[in-house]
Amino acid sequence: MTYVSMADAPVYSLPGLEFRGLTSPSRGAREICTWHLYVAPELASDEAHRLDREEVFVALGGRLSVSINGECTTLAPGDAIAVPAGARLQLANPDSVTAHALVCISAGFQAVMANGEVINTPPWAR
Repeated sequence: MTYVSMADAPVYSLPGLEFRGLTSPSRGAREICTWHLYVAPELASDEAHRLDREEVFVALGGRLSVSINGECTTLAPGDAIAVPAGARLQLANPDSVTAHALVCISAGFQAVMANGEVINTPPWAR
């Protein structure tokens, strides 16, 4: 058994985004990666990207807009959405407060950016 407390979860940042890594292969999980995602107020991702695995978002605070293949759904706390593997995905926070979600995906995933660049598993999911 591996326990990861929020106090000990590693923190990774991209502009307007914060990732707090929970489970991953380097933190005791063989198959599932989970992390807390914080999205800055009024942030919208520039371009859609695709993942090679299904990804699940569970909204915990604020609101998170999720666009899947151009169809947008806004999640409120307690809502969840499954993003199919290969779908075009964009995220946005439509509000003036930080959005917070729990994200779950299979270990070892890759992303393909809009320009075709392949991104291997990011550090919060390794």
